[in-house]
Amino acid sequence: MKIIPAIDIINGKCVRLTKGDYNTEKMYNENPLEVAKSFEDHGIKYLHLVDLDGAKASSIVNGKVLESIANNTNLTIDFGGGIKTTSAVKQAFELGATQITAGSIAAKNSALVFDWVREFGPDKIILGADVNNRKIAINGWQESTKIELDDYIKSYMAKGIQSVICTDISKDGMLKGSSIELYQQLRTKFPALKLIASGGVTSIQELDKLKAIGLEGAIIGKAIYENKITLKQLEEYVN
Repeated sequence: MKIIPAIDIINGKCVRLTKGDYNTEKMYNENPLEVAKSFEDHGIKYLHLVDLDGAKASSIVNGKVLESIANNTNLTIDFGGGIKTTSAVKQAFELGATQITAGSIAAKNSALVFDWVREFGPDKIILGADVNNRKIAINGWQESTKIELDDYIKSYMAKGIQSVICTDISKDGMLKGSSIELYQQLRTKFPALKLIASGGVTSIQELDKLKAIGLEGAIIGKAIYENKITLKQLEEYVN
């Protein structure tokens, strides 16, 4: 199972939010590259990089951060936030992203994201499924839709999507555990899906549970920054 630390960017700095609420912003480091290098120094190979300013602006804002991390580390980066157009997808790849995560745009304009899957390849586009009570949420999680999670995943798998980051909003940033039951259900229903857990991962023991379910990866955010999970522990885990 891939261990995927998260770096969320506001004003070029590394921050975390709680349940996606911008009013809960907490800054952890002014230098995201420094954070990314510390991950790499501990044997980590993957990074989930989110441009929170971009998510608000509906265009990439912190592209220089992506470019800096891509140019100065060997991390495999999946990038999200502000990717609403084909030109933005191309920009993200040109700046060094290996994959992009299609979030709100995938719920609002599925035809466009289907085009991206065809143009760039299904291995380059990750579906972002942010859920509240099994319904998809959009626009920085501030808006709920009537789209059922299972139907959403099914429709995208039919078009070739292989990987899904599923975030339970109620768990995100709470440090109270992730949605094990939800992920178990999704693994049973979609056994071929490369499912990546996100939100609430708090302990090494929880990573063992997620791995046992058969998840492709686990995104870890606040638990690292609040020292609930140390980089030394993650180094031992990935090795």
